[in-house]
Amino acid sequence: MNTPFYTIPPAVAEVSEKAMSLCRPYLERTDEITEYNQHKMLRAFQKARISESCFAASTGYGYGDRGREALDAVFADVLDTEDALVSHHFASGTHTLTVALFGVLRPNDTMISVTGLPYDTLQGVIGIGGHSSGSLADFGIHYEQIDLLPDGTPDYTAMRERIRPDTRMVYIQRSRGYSLRPTLTAPDIQKIASLAHTLAPGCIVMLDNCYGEFVETTAPGAIGVDLMAGSLIKNPGGGIAPTGGYIAGRKSLVEACSYRLTTPGTGKEIGCTLGHSRELFMGAFAAPHVTGEAVKTAVFTSALYELLGYEVTPRFDEVRGDIIQAILLGSEERLIRFCQGIQQASPVDAFVTPEPWDMPGYDSKVIMAAGAFTLGSSIELSADAPLRPPYAVWMQGSLNFHTGKLAAQLAAARMESGK
Repeated sequence: MNTPFYTIPPAVAEVSEKAMSLCRPYLERTDEITEYNQHKMLRAFQKARISESCFAASTGYGYGDRGREALDAVFADVLDTEDALVSHHFASGTHTLTVALFGVLRPNDTMISVTGLPYDTLQGVIGIGGHSSGSLADFGIHYEQIDLLPDGTPDYTAMRERIRPDTRMVYIQRSRGYSLRPTLTAPDIQKIASLAHTLAPGCIVMLDNCYGEFVETTAPGAIGVDLMAGSLIKNPGGGIAPTGGYIAGRKSLVEACSYRLTTPGTGKEIGCTLGHSRELFMGAFAAPHVTGEAVKTAVFTSALYELLGYEVTPRFDEVRGDIIQAILLGSEERLIRFCQGIQQASPVDAFVTPEPWDMPGYDSKVIMAAGAFTLGSSIELSADAPLRPPYAVWMQGSLNFHTGKLAAQLAAARMESGK
């Protein structure tokens, strides 16, 4: 449907109507999940007795910062864990994961990734594929990897063969990263955690939870995950948090991670908030709703592009474990045009034309579209991809479904017109 503000080509508009008809039941199901998680978040705020005093700024060491402690309690509650460490001092999701890994792993420990090769930027942290100064490998921490099966699902047979009683960590990456394998859902994560604890009772099951928060009604802490980490400029920041990350899990493990973020002995007792608490609280409260809007955008985009003849993953009717929608566009030209179309539909920097560039931490040129209020915020509408076959694009986010839906249509129109 055209508006006085944007014109959708008739061919794209017609297919969009069909896509809405196909995905409407799944949009309604997403609303049900959102309502559950929003009520859970509200209850967490009430249990933590959030008040105006929680938003006060602290400086220096930040001793006795009530807001910092209350925000940790909110995150621990909604993620079904014993404790949490939430801070604007985390510079990125990769930094947050790094703090968690170095916080609990020690020399001669073995970490097994059971979901194949981790995300590109984490490979240097682990020390995969060459020397990286200060990596886990530099500190004598051993890395092993169990690849996924050809269909992208976990290889439970290999896990039974290779997870040993002395394995210190079983590492799970929930989301697909720059791959086309299925995102793990709660039942997948629970099965891995249960198997790992059976084979290695003392192991730490750690989850990279990025992009997965509030997509399902089941939280990782309720299904056997001992430690998890994520970024506040993705789902749990609700598009309001300007930076930061969280670590959540067993209390002893979170405490160990806090010693890595600050210092042994001080841990969570220090760390001033500098007036950022209000934004982090507001972002957390908005997170379930904003995540639901992002999921609805992904569902519609999946249906639209499948009808347009492209291979998509996941399909619009599949159960989702994260907010990411991958579309196989088949050529470098279409990939670039798609990202430029998403940029054109953004509230910020819509006049900018994204181009591929060499980005630190990646092995090929990457194109990124993100007209966001917060630089790099993946919960706001964005699309990015490395320029390599099969020329798939990974789209995620949207603060609201209305603009996300429009962006998907405008990107299709740009590919069609070549302008």
